[in-house]
Amino acid sequence: MRTILITGPGGSGRTTVAAATALAAARAGTRTLLLGADRDDTLGAVLGVRTGPAPVGVEPRLTAWRPDADQGFRDGLAALQDRAASALDLLGATRLDAEELTPLPGAGELALLRAVRDASLAEAHDLLVVDLPPAPRALALLALPEELRRYLRRLLPPERQAARALRPVLGRLAGVPMPTEALYEAAARWDLELAAAEAVLADRRTVVRLVAEPGPAGDDAVRAAALGLALRGLRTDLLVANRVLPEDAAPGGGWLAGPVAQQRKTLEEWRGTHDVRALAHLGHDPRGTDDLAALAAPGVNPDATPVEWPVTDRLAGDGVLVWHIPLPGAVRDELDLVRRGDELVVTAGPFRRIVPLPSALRRCTVDGAALREGVLAVRFAPDPRLWPQGR
Repeated sequence: MRTILITGPGGSGRTTVAAATALAAARAGTRTLLLGADRDDTLGAVLGVRTGPAPVGVEPRLTAWRPDADQGFRDGLAALQDRAASALDLLGATRLDAEELTPLPGAGELALLRAVRDASLAEAHDLLVVDLPPAPRALALLALPEELRRYLRRLLPPERQAARALRPVLGRLAGVPMPTEALYEAAARWDLELAAAEAVLADRRTVVRLVAEPGPAGDDAVRAAALGLALRGLRTDLLVANRVLPEDAAPGGGWLAGPVAQQRKTLEEWRGTHDVRALAHLGHDPRGTDDLAALAAPGVNPDATPVEWPVTDRLAGDGVLVWHIPLPGAVRDELDLVRRGDELVVTAGPFRRIVPLPSALRRCTVDGAALREGVLAVRFAPDPRLWPQGR
């Protein structure tokens, strides 16, 4: 199943574009699921229907779904209390009732990731369109599966799971039930769920579609979002310029002449670096399927080329290995690299990613790095102490 993740700066109209994109795909014959993340039913307001925890049919081949993050949090915590019943009884802890549970920050993001995973495993649809939160929150959400899996591996490394065999012995010695088995089982279950969500994001058929109004603020937001997505290895297929004013909006040079000229300049710059699709300003906020159809939003882009991240290392002329990391829009002064054991910590502007090194590069030392034309090239020199020596 193809997946289109749609985000952009707050107020850019990303929910409207997501709904219009899903509608266009459905009317073109693709079975489409539109997934929303807002607590308020902004998605339903745009579509002209009420959306909620149960999928609702909007049109033939178009279904909308807005998961209930509150209920998901309550169900998950209740299940956790059931699994940890022995440990809670041992500590004399009182269980929390479902009625008193208030979702914690991040519960909505986890509910959306779970919904993305569940939708990808179902076979009822061919296309999943996800209305993500505004760009800064969306970037944090897209990084969540990889980061949480890394934390789990550090806190409960697989090589230490041999201690699970000692649990019955320790339990008899201590005379109390030991929660180790439940802990490892929970970690394994979380890892599987996160891996399934991460697999959707890493799929070659998954793309991110940016939405922004052409102008200085939109341009800054697009640059930042593109850099953050590139650092995560996520590719954008299109940049949707939303609410574009017609060129003849100010025939007499009225106050609209300035915004029209500003949009024109930004669009010219964007077309030099992105595949841009412009959606005209309707003169009012789109509501209902007729307005969404009038936007003529782009559907699936079959020509989008998958991007490998990082680009496969290769042998340079002087015998060192070079790792190429695409970072469009990165600034040299805002880049930082730190080698930490078998990982490389890459910082680009406000974004950071910890990347595990492949086995060949683990036996090398960092020999330098350079940023040229939006690509960071990291040089690795073989470590004579670790590299096999020829005879």
